[in-house]
Amino acid sequence: MAAPPVVDLPFVDERLAQDLATGLAEVEKLLRSSVQSDDAFVTEASKHLIEAGGKRFRAMLVLLAAQFGSPEAVGVVPGAVVIELTHLATLYHDDVMDEAPVRRGSPSVNARWDNTVAILTGDYLFAQASEILADLGSDIIRIQAQTFSRLVRGQIRETIGPRPGDDPVAHYIGVLADKTGSLIATSGRFGAMLSGASPEVVERLTRACEAIGVAWQLSDDLLDVASETIESGKTPGTDLREGIRTLPVLYVLASDASGSDALESARLRELLAGPVAEEDVEETLRLLRAHPAMERARAELLAWADRAREALTGLPDIPARAAYLALCDYVVERSG
Repeated sequence: MAAPPVVDLPFVDERLAQDLATGLAEVEKLLRSSVQSDDAFVTEASKHLIEAGGKRFRAMLVLLAAQFGSPEAVGVVPGAVVIELTHLATLYHDDVMDEAPVRRGSPSVNARWDNTVAILTGDYLFAQASEILADLGSDIIRIQAQTFSRLVRGQIRETIGPRPGDDPVAHYIGVLADKTGSLIATSGRFGAMLSGASPEVVERLTRACEAIGVAWQLSDDLLDVASETIESGKTPGTDLREGIRTLPVLYVLASDASGSDALESARLRELLAGPVAEEDVEETLRLLRAHPAMERARAELLAWADRAREALTGLPDIPARAAYLALCDYVVERSG
């Protein structure tokens, strides 16, 4: 079976690109076999999102991190599958909470069947990931449990929102770190550990990947506002329509409406008080793109990308390090 597409990075080393493609093909094969069940319906529901596609970004990070040790070590591909199953399971649950009708261009499981099927299928994927984990050692099992705890905590914190007296921006960044950064951090950690890389390399890759995960979500925040077309893969203003308070929005709401642009700032805060009506999206995007909040949000993105680069700089100078550094550049550049 052909490997899914790798994130469009400038892999200047052809050998590395081929190794990743070969590894992803192995991941895909094990991923599909791991959800096979004697019950045809369980298999169909479990494969629904697998067959809908996806770039296997987290699995790719596992394989890339393994380049700092022995990339052909027996635990690397199973570790990547554990990460991918965990990610897919969270998507099944997210679609229920978000009442999402579509995922990856196909009807979501909750839309095709119902919420109960979606929740139970997500639980099944978590169980299958646990079965694979059992063969990878107690340290890996412990790390996965800690990661899962962070994922759930992040979802709870996002659902509840900041408590009175909390800094909304700090709360938001914390949610991103838990919900997205934690699993991406574990991707790098698994790849390094399972390939036998040194403890220092493991620690650096863990820090770098968590920072990349947060930066990726922050670039999504900017992309939702700055993108002029849907060519980026995301319809401009999607978060605004759904009333999601991303980082630029939080900065606007915390800003002072004084000065020459006080009227426009006040109007923008009024528009951002809740989900933006379709007829107001164009005006909201125009005002938001011109607001200093965009530069503040971009500065935060750059800071997280720099954190990743700092951790990566101390790694051995091999093609995989260059690929990780290219990923940092990519995350920044994709935001516009």
